[in-house]
Amino acid sequence: MALTDVSVLLVEDDPVFSQLMRDFLDTQGARVEFAIDGLQGLKLFNEHVFDVVIADLNMPKMGGLPMLRQMMTINPQLPAIVISANDVMSDVIEALRIGASDYLIKPVTDLFVVEAAIQQALASAKSEFAAKANDGSDDFSQQFADLSYYELNQNLLLLEQNSQAAKNVQQQLFPASHIQYPNAAINYSLFKNNDVSAYFIDSTMVDDDHLVMYMAHFLPEDNRSAFGCVLLSSFVNDKLKRFRIGQSSILLNPAEMLTYLNDKMMNSGLHLFANMVYVCIDLRSFDTTIAQAGEGLRCYLRNVSGLAPLALPKCQPIGSVLCKVQMTHERRLMPGESICIGTCEQQHQQLLLDDQFKGLVFDKTIVAGGFMQLDVS
Repeated sequence: MALTDVSVLLVEDDPVFSQLMRDFLDTQGARVEFAIDGLQGLKLFNEHVFDVVIADLNMPKMGGLPMLRQMMTINPQLPAIVISANDVMSDVIEALRIGASDYLIKPVTDLFVVEAAIQQALASAKSEFAAKANDGSDDFSQQFADLSYYELNQNLLLLEQNSQAAKNVQQQLFPASHIQYPNAAINYSLFKNNDVSAYFIDSTMVDDDHLVMYMAHFLPEDNRSAFGCVLLSSFVNDKLKRFRIGQSSILLNPAEMLTYLNDKMMNSGLHLFANMVYVCIDLRSFDTTIAQAGEGLRCYLRNVSGLAPLALPKCQPIGSVLCKVQMTHERRLMPGESICIGTCEQQHQQLLLDDQFKGLVFDKTIVAGGFMQLDVS
């Protein structure tokens, strides 16, 4: 049987779905322990050794996210799969960032998807262990070994169907217009004129002291942009997970990160390019490092005098064999200064100066594109 002797901790408060999962996993040869909330899940986790954890994110007493955070502190290489409803994708993204291997969307109509997700999670954990034993070097011959089953299969199928599906996939990835971090905040507006936005923004805390943010503009501007967002987010999440288990630190080096993303995008088979600006800031010293690929996006320093574009060396966009990101811009933010990424459009610059932060919006009266701003405190 496919999951013979795989030890599974299932944490799920829905008794019907929990029983279905347990019966299915049992028929596939797995050994299953189950809990009805995060507190019970942690108790079992501390009492037994499990090969993989499957957890609902929305549970009473303790949800899946706080439970997984504690589990990952004990075992950062734990293979974990989260289960979510469509309306809490922000929690799914956070779960992937703290180390989850994959996610499933309720209702799960085909339980063999669960089996495939478990096998993928176990394979990824084995690959990470082998990579760590080999000094943490990446195996670029397996471009997508660490990306989730859902992201690389289900989303691609949806995108092939219609633009509405692409729109739904993409909207699940965009954060709120205001994101508050310890000692920092991100605000943004992106304006789209069609169902799918060719622009994407994201940010995350790498550790307690470092924050990264980036903005990308995909070319050509079609449905592939939605899948480009999925890929870009997945590639960054993969490096974040590797950073947290001590395998890679290139998230903190913008030039190396853009080079890595270029290699991944070239091998994606999408024939998709991306102009991109990537920023890393040390929140202790406010030292900021910036790298850029392609044209059309600029990094700005904002203060009481307005916006000042920062000089960055030009190169080809991500996805191009000619993309050579070799130099970065470094500076220390002074009190009252902010770092912004945006297009060169005057309309966008004025909206930024007017603090018009609205998140992702459909507005045919505004040129497609937008801006994001990092403020430190």
